[in-house]
Amino acid sequence: MMEELHSLDPRRQELLEARFTGVGVAKGSGQNESSNQSLCSVGSLSDKELETPEKKSNDQRTRKRKGDPFDNQGKGGGRGHKISDYFEFAGGSGTGTSPARGIPPVAWSSPQHSLSNPPVAVQQGSPSSISSVNADHSHSSCSHKPAPTHTQHQATQSELTMEKLAALESSKSSDLEKKEGRIDDLLRVNCDLRRQIDEQQKMLERCKERLNKCVTMSKKLLIEKSKQEKIACREKSMQDRLRLGHFTTVRHGASFTEQWTDGYAFQNLVKQQERVNGQREDIERQRKLLLKKKPPNASQTPPPSLEPNKRKNKSNGAENEMLSLAEYHEQEEIFKLRLGHLKKEEAEIQVELERLERVRNLHIRELKRIHNEDNSQFKDHPTLNDRYLLLHLLGRGGFSEVYKAFDLTEQRYVAVKIHQLNKNWRDEKKENYHKHACREYRIHKELDHPRIVKLYDYFSLDTDSFCTVLEYCEGNDLDFYLKQHKLMSEKEARSIIMQVVNALKYLNEIRPPIIHYDLKPGNILLVNGTACGEIKITDFGLSKIMDDDNYGVDGMELTSQGAGTYWYLPPECFVVGKEPPKISNKVDVWSVGVIFYQCLYGKKPFGHNQSQQDILQENTILKATEVQFPPKPGVSPEAKPATCSTPNAVVTLVAQERPSFADVWCTVRRIVSMFTSWPVIPTSSRTYASPWPPPVTPAWPSPPPPAPPTAAPQIESPIHPC
Repeated sequence: MMEELHSLDPRRQELLEARFTGVGVAKGSGQNESSNQSLCSVGSLSDKELETPEKKSNDQRTRKRKGDPFDNQGKGGGRGHKISDYFEFAGGSGTGTSPARGIPPVAWSSPQHSLSNPPVAVQQGSPSSISSVNADHSHSSCSHKPAPTHTQHQATQSELTMEKLAALESSKSSDLEKKEGRIDDLLRVNCDLRRQIDEQQKMLERCKERLNKCVTMSKKLLIEKSKQEKIACREKSMQDRLRLGHFTTVRHGASFTEQWTDGYAFQNLVKQQERVNGQREDIERQRKLLLKKKPPNASQTPPPSLEPNKRKNKSNGAENEMLSLAEYHEQEEIFKLRLGHLKKEEAEIQVELERLERVRNLHIRELKRIHNEDNSQFKDHPTLNDRYLLLHLLGRGGFSEVYKAFDLTEQRYVAVKIHQLNKNWRDEKKENYHKHACREYRIHKELDHPRIVKLYDYFSLDTDSFCTVLEYCEGNDLDFYLKQHKLMSEKEARSIIMQVVNALKYLNEIRPPIIHYDLKPGNILLVNGTACGEIKITDFGLSKIMDDDNYGVDGMELTSQGAGTYWYLPPECFVVGKEPPKISNKVDVWSVGVIFYQCLYGKKPFGHNQSQQDILQENTILKATEVQFPPKPGVSPEAKPATCSTPNAVVTLVAQERPSFADVWCTVRRIVSMFTSWPVIPTSSRTYASPWPPPVTPAWPSPPPPAPPTAAPQIESPIHPC
């Protein structure tokens, strides 16, 4: 191969040099010989330029290179510069260095490099580097060999024996089997649990579906029952229209007013009363004629001159003869019996008239309810808040409607109070009304007592209406009962007042205390509709919270003066001055006394026949300095002193002189203990946590002992106790 390179002409050698260096230079035969040697050492000849049959692969290039024949003969110095002088590698220059040392490892260590691709580390125009490559190529091969690593071995003796190894292997295998068994058990349990979860999920879905069906069926049945009740109420109302009466529209000038027309039942009673009055007048006329026929006494003999006149006097063709004494007394007794019978019949007519009046009041109330229900937008049994199914209207106030509803979630009857604001109101007025309702909700929501109606829920319908959900009571209120029965027995009044005082005592013991402020018979609900059962207090719309910020030693300022029911408010609520009046819980004490008086005597102690406007204009309550107790109906001798002193004390003009609820509670207990064993109030299913307070002496002076009973008959209440 070397001989073939030497046989090349100088031009050929220059081309080869230019291929590697990029510079065409010819230096003579000495340079050609050195160039041939350097080309062989670098191994970058192209296959197209030189085809060498002795060419081998890169992995066989580890053989030693033969010496140059010119160097062995010592004739290489005359050939001029070597071709290695024209090469310069990045690794440095010099005759004792190998070209591979100056080439980066990536360039010379990769087996993919061929002679046609020169190394990238070669720099053009550096002859000194070429000689260093040729000189170093004779001492190293083209492939890189890493430096040998020096290792040191140390012999150690293990303490394990074959038996121990076998035991370890067996224990490991047993542990592995246990773990695999445990994993299998857990996987099996997991599968069982997943299967149970799937079954429970399916069962839950079935239960939900069944529950939805039950709720749907309950709604359907409730709506059907409500419709039947509505039809029955309207049929009964139409029948009562003929029997009791109805409203008719009467024109007065340019306006129309509703006028009540009595039914045939009242017309028949009026005819009976007229018949009785006619018979009484006839009897009275006959009695006057009988007096003319009354014979003289036996001691008084008639004069003889009158004897012929007696026989001659005739009236309508009959003689007007004088009756004997026996005949006179006989006729007089007949007239007395007839008058007594007419009086009894008249009393029966009066009792029947009172009964019909009570029934007529119910009929009028039902007519108004039906009229309001037909004009309501909630008459078609909607479900509010996806929970409360409205059944029928209970009543309507100024800005609210109360419906009897069914709670589909808790499965119970409730009373839904729908507050509807006037759309023509200003936003400020709507906000104040809504704030007032929210305040009532917050106060009422925290109360928990068996004598106070519970508040269950509160939600909004739209921007102009919202709802409160209350506990439902079947009976009517105390005001309706008093309108129907006028008054009640002393025992029933004691029971009602005792329960009211118990609830108000609870309101004053909680923190912060609460003033109801609007306590009246209309806000006392009779649970079963009678006066001998349980009661519940409702309507906390005007309540006052006696917190530390608003309540002082003298009380708290009344910010809502003019609100409330005037017959049951104390005088301090009507005081007008530069500053608002001060109130305390003594407001409710006054209201309790007024209600107690009305239950016993059938009328209000102040302003009974006056309207609220008349009370306000005439200052009726401000002038209420003393309570007058009528003689009828009477109360028992044992309870009359305490009963009379109790209202007289609680309705004292000065608020500071009124007793507290603790004193009123003890007084009511003392009154009850005179008649029956303690307690007398029907107990509820719920128990009140507060213990009974110990009896103490009341704040007001004790009344004198009762006078001995007289022979006068005892007047009883017309209402029989339960």
